[in-house]
Amino acid sequence: MSVERFHIHIADEVLDDLKRRLHHIRWPDQLENSGWDRGVDLTYLKSLVSYWREQYDWREQESQLNRFSQFRCKINGVDVHFVHEYGKGPNPMPIILTHGWPDSYLRYQKIIPLLTDPASYGGDPKDSFDVIVPSLPGFAFSSSPDHPGVNNYQVSEMWAKLMTKELGYDKFAAAGGDIGSGVTRYLAWNHPELLFGIHLTDIGIIRDLLTSHEQVKLSEEELQYKKRALEWLSLEGGYMSIQSTRPQTLAYGLSDSPAGLAGWIIEKFRAWSDCGVTSVKDLAKMNSLRISWFIGLLTQSGRQRRCITKIHILCRH
Repeated sequence: MSVERFHIHIADEVLDDLKRRLHHIRWPDQLENSGWDRGVDLTYLKSLVSYWREQYDWREQESQLNRFSQFRCKINGVDVHFVHEYGKGPNPMPIILTHGWPDSYLRYQKIIPLLTDPASYGGDPKDSFDVIVPSLPGFAFSSSPDHPGVNNYQVSEMWAKLMTKELGYDKFAAAGGDIGSGVTRYLAWNHPELLFGIHLTDIGIIRDLLTSHEQVKLSEEELQYKKRALEWLSLEGGYMSIQSTRPQTLAYGLSDSPAGLAGWIIEKFRAWSDCGVTSVKDLAKMNSLRISWFIGLLTQSGRQRRCITKIHILCRH
């Protein structure tokens, strides 16, 4: 399939089904004064679900999201969804931005106009970019592979094809965070000749340092990193263990319960940000949550987590 225009439209029956489910939630109990210590606060999640059910207007948000130029094309058997906005400058540099989990391509929606049209925000038009923001396989409006094995390396190869063979760029920049950081690193590793440079918002968990043998001497900085990473994994890494080992089991609950999906995702939005409890009316957060429900992202993202874990194990031997 060649590159084709894509327009978001969620069927009315899907919206009606979601609203019905949001009206029939069986809430769990919560220990007194536990707040967020044991997971998502019950009062907060009830408020979020109430806003989701009674006030949040998907059709309005859908219209806003469709202001971006969106496309799909088939690469290695996956229908890849992506935003492609051209820069408003004399010689825009192409850049591909890759998101992570539990977010989506919407991670970058606020910076797309800043990159494509810097002059409108006090910048120099010479610094403009052609911005390409693909959805990872199984996320948002990219299709899910029907077989295991799609990992960061394979996605990086898909992105190289997207940028060169499908979109015709000879050279481009790349940036990413979380899963997108891994994809971007593989692009730089395997295709340096295609890249102007890369930008990472994080370097992720460097598993080689965490599993290094005693005979491997680590620097003081590496030892500090190892200590902090292991502490983080012990407190925050439970989701990773579940998604990378038993994604199918998890998917049954999260595919059937919008409140369950919201709890699983909102906890991470709060824990991985520096702003504390965000408003239940945060539209960017709600849009990502809504799209996650429509597409059933948890099954595929869990599969990808499993593949990522396996490729790290293979690289150590």
